[in-house]
Parts: sequence; C-alpha cells; structure tokens
Amino acid sequence: MEEVVRLLLAIVFLILGIPIGNFLAKITKEELKFGKKWFEVILWVSLIGGVTGLIMSNDAVLFTFFFIAIVTSRSLRK
Repeated sequence: MEEVVRLLLAIVFLILGIPIGNFLAKITKEELKFGKKWFEVILWVSLIGGVTGLIMSNDAVLFTFFFIAIVTSRSLRK
C-alpha cells in the first residue's frame, strides 16, 4: 500500500512538471532563444537518466530525471 501511495505521489509531481515548464517558458523567452541547443542536451541527458533509473529500479533517479525532461520539453515547445 505504501508503494502505491509513493508511486501516485510521484506521478502527481510529474504531471505538475507540465504547468511548471509552461510557466518557465513564458518568463524566460530570451534565454530560450540563446540556449535552445543546451535545453535539448538537458532533455536528452534527462531521458537517458530516466531510462537508467528504470533499469536500475531506482524510483528517485527515475522520477527526478523524468521531471527534468518534462519541464525542459515544455519549455522548448513554447
């Protein structure tokens, strides 16, 4: 039961990454123009880190990297 609660809480935080990424993209438009390639690097490193966390069965690493990937990808879409 405790495992299910932790998983649901982690999923809620991942979903919160969407509005956070949109907000950051809105307030940092000029940084996004100059640093777009670095945001893409961060996105790919985060995805690789998330998959590594999945393979290692380490939930903290998995959800941390996927949260960073979600926020970064939402920032790049704007």
